[in-house]
Amino acid sequence: MREILTEIGTSIRKNKLRTFLTGFSVAWGILMLIILLSSGNGLQNGLMANFDYMANNSIELYSSRTSMPYAGYAEGRIIYLSDKDIDILRKEFPNVDKVTSSAWYSGAMMTCGDRYINVSMHGVRPEHTDVFKINMLEGRFINRQDIDARRKVCVISQPVREVLFGTESPLGKEVVQSGVVWTVVGVYKDYVYGNQNSAFIPYTTGQLVYMKNDPWIGYIVFTLEGIETDDRMAAFEESVLRRLSYEHNYSPADKNAIYLYNNFNQFKGMNRIFRGLDMFIWIIGLGTLLAGIVGVSNIMLVTVRERTFEFGIRKALGAKPSSIIRLILIESVAITALFGYVGLVLGMAAMEVVNHVIEAAATASPETFSMFRNPTLDLRAAVSATVVLIIAGLVAGYVPARKAARLKTIDALHHNK
Repeated sequence: MREILTEIGTSIRKNKLRTFLTGFSVAWGILMLIILLSSGNGLQNGLMANFDYMANNSIELYSSRTSMPYAGYAEGRIIYLSDKDIDILRKEFPNVDKVTSSAWYSGAMMTCGDRYINVSMHGVRPEHTDVFKINMLEGRFINRQDIDARRKVCVISQPVREVLFGTESPLGKEVVQSGVVWTVVGVYKDYVYGNQNSAFIPYTTGQLVYMKNDPWIGYIVFTLEGIETDDRMAAFEESVLRRLSYEHNYSPADKNAIYLYNNFNQFKGMNRIFRGLDMFIWIIGLGTLLAGIVGVSNIMLVTVRERTFEFGIRKALGAKPSSIIRLILIESVAITALFGYVGLVLGMAAMEVVNHVIEAAATASPETFSMFRNPTLDLRAAVSATVVLIIAGLVAGYVPARKAARLKTIDALHHNK
């Protein structure tokens, strides 16, 4: 093996420019492949992070107005969702897992001493954290005891905490909104981009304080288990809407009375798009890499032509065709592996720099809606690219190696003579 590597080194030194240009095309191809794969990964991470505040297998229900008359009722009647609808989902649909609701009750000035900020009050259930991904920074979330006892407690967002309390801990302290005193029990990191000065309160307390104990809830969100196919999902949606139409006494054909938004289907659609994007990126990247591999194949063909007389002497001295094939293949793999590794390192280093810049910008402006995040390549993709490169190097060297091994000894010795 040492002798083979010495011969390869000698061959490369004799053709420095040609080897460099060929190797540059290989390095450029793997560099572009890494950049393309990393960019696709960054785009996917950015989009998923911006929509990662809710469970992927969730469905939302919103009430609105009827769009057609039914059973003596005129069109335009307002439909109100209530706790009874949640009971229907839990008891009559076995595929429903977690159910929660949310209602916007008030948007008014919240004060603490001489500090104040306008805050939106949202009534929620303890199951809210099972459906929505809420990052608690301090304290706790709304629990079942808060619901049952109709406690006047609230969980405020980080922006509200910074305005009302600064660097002090707000836990156990009181805030006032619209004449109602609330005790702060937790602080959460806002999960919606934009200026979201909000607070969570027990939905039962919100109904009592703001709705005069009206059971109305704003919207319902629930997660699903055991529904995998599009046909079963469509049948489930149809059965839910039909059942709710009977409950609220509006036409089952009326699609405007209660609106269903399926996040599960949206995420499946996004995953299909990303799979197509990954395939497209691999095709473009491999095409670029192929151009470099063709260059390797060409240089090996030229090498075989220039060393034909040498191969004839080897065969005359008893060298087997397999030894000639092995020599050429090792040289081909050495060139592709060396320059491919250079392209791999440069590509991953470049994307690490890009990732550092993006993270710095996100830290400076955390509320920014980012379409590009963490554009780095995982180990599996890097290994896949390396394997592709090695296989391509073997293929590029096999054709000239096979040609050299098939040469007759006498023809090789008379080459260029």
